[in-house]
Amino acid sequence: MDTDNLRLFVMAAERLNISAAGRELGLAPAVASARLAKLEQELDVELLRRTTRKVSLSLEGSDFLPYAREILAQADAARAALGGTEAGPKGTLRFAAPSSFAQLHIMPLLPEFHELYPDLTLDLRLSDTRFDAIEGSFDLALRSGPLSDSSLKGRKLADDTRVLCASPAYLETHGIPTTPADLADHQLIAWSNLEPRELVNAAGEKALLDPARMSCRTIVDDGDAQREATLAGAGLSMNSLWNVAHELAAGRLIRVLPEWKMNDRSVLWLVYPRTNVLTPKTRIFMDFLIARLSGQVVWSE
Repeated sequence: MDTDNLRLFVMAAERLNISAAGRELGLAPAVASARLAKLEQELDVELLRRTTRKVSLSLEGSDFLPYAREILAQADAARAALGGTEAGPKGTLRFAAPSSFAQLHIMPLLPEFHELYPDLTLDLRLSDTRFDAIEGSFDLALRSGPLSDSSLKGRKLADDTRVLCASPAYLETHGIPTTPADLADHQLIAWSNLEPRELVNAAGEKALLDPARMSCRTIVDDGDAQREATLAGAGLSMNSLWNVAHELAAGRLIRVLPEWKMNDRSVLWLVYPRTNVLTPKTRIFMDFLIARLSGQVVWSE
């Protein structure tokens, strides 16, 4: 199976544009179409559906795409192991991350990364909703929580300590809670699933932060929106330290019940499917993020 044709298929599937994929590989549109047709003939299946208006993945093409990416990753890793690569990594790396984290901590690093690796393109998929790293066919993803999924491998980026905070104006109006029991008298900017969360202090004592026992007039599924609503004085909220560290340091937000934090041992992991070869481009981006971000002392206590 010709890896050049596989690479063309992967690029065309990602862009849903055969001509654009061909141009990136230095191929005329007619040549790109002919190569894809040859691959489909070899596999005896239609991978891409073409109409006069658009290109779309067939069901078989969607099933085949992660395997095509894996074959290319294996080939690239083999060349790298034999010293068969040029000055630096090339191609596109698909990376998924929570939007809130990426905007604060990854976007500012992009100019440096692109200067170091000018031939590597980052395809960033950013959302604060849960994603599937395998079904999404990502090379690398940032995930918060315990690494309990046996289909994934990963490296720790940093602790994800989560704390309660509020604006000075809110606390001046509503008072400062001194015990977890006092939270029942306060407004909570709640997370979308409204599940109760366990709190713990340094002595190991535990308490429950339960949205059902508080006034929840604002419910969000986005970390940036939660932070901004807290700054505006809409209520108390539970935030990752990486999301509010600058506001806390500047006094724009204040820790509430500072001796308590969420008891979930959350960690920021850089993960990739266990079945994937760790390609040079993936390892390089992973090492870059860990070198730049793992030493952020403001993220943990």
